[in-house]
Amino acid sequence: MTQAFADEKARASAWFRQLRDDIVAAFEGLEDSHSEGPFSDQAAGRFEVTETKRASDDGSDAGGGLMSVMRGGRVFEKVGVNVSTVFGTLGEAAQKAMAARGVPGIEKDPRFWASGISLVAHMQNPHCPAVHMNTRMFWTPNAWWFGGGSDLNPCLEYEDDTAHFHAVQKTHLDPHGETLYPELKAWADEYFYIPHRKRARGVGGIFMDDRNTGDWEKDFALTQDIGRAFLPAYLPLIEKRRPDAFDEADKDAQLVHRGLYAEYNLVYDRGTKFGLATGHDANAVLMSLPPMAKWV
Repeated sequence: MTQAFADEKARASAWFRQLRDDIVAAFEGLEDSHSEGPFSDQAAGRFEVTETKRASDDGSDAGGGLMSVMRGGRVFEKVGVNVSTVFGTLGEAAQKAMAARGVPGIEKDPRFWASGISLVAHMQNPHCPAVHMNTRMFWTPNAWWFGGGSDLNPCLEYEDDTAHFHAVQKTHLDPHGETLYPELKAWADEYFYIPHRKRARGVGGIFMDDRNTGDWEKDFALTQDIGRAFLPAYLPLIEKRRPDAFDEADKDAQLVHRGLYAEYNLVYDRGTKFGLATGHDANAVLMSLPPMAKWV
């Protein structure tokens, strides 16, 4: 399987990097075009780009990626867009976690390769919703799969914003089968639920994991369309809400909701746990945490 999947790995890795480049350009474009409303008198934000490395036990090359973070912009208070391609051997804890999910043969041959993009945006204006998106490909000598999705996390909810976000997701998924959107929406509702708070993290979106229908091209095409859906689903919401005035109560609601977001990512998020357990750059893994939050 190693040789047979060399081209597929390269194509997936290149796609995630291209998606990263498109999103970074679009977000900096938002910063440049914000000319009215709160924060418009600030300098337009720019991404700071840092190379990341995965730490291997023996010091050998284990891959890495780019961590791109913007702080204190006109529109984004903190946004990170990370892309990585890492490989090596899974540790015992990661092997057990994979085996528990039904990954075949992982304990016999724990080599792995993984590539993906991960994005989290926390906004200056409380009327602008926070958002999360990731897509990824994972490979072992005995299995491969795709995963990812995107979900909206407003602190001040607007029904029309939620409807638009979900409608764009559905439009991009329907060509892959009309049952797919409701399936992935239900999966997101379940995955992004916070048991100890008895509530969802946000207003949902789409999510999938362990996607392997046996047709790599078909599953890769679906993963690409999940990525393509992100900008048209999200940018119009920010363009609409970023000029809106807000008060201290709105900002307080935003900080409390960010506390909820931090709780989820530190306690439940599978990607956070996997990244830390496999030695990836901790700053890149924890990029998703908000710059400021509060708890009541």
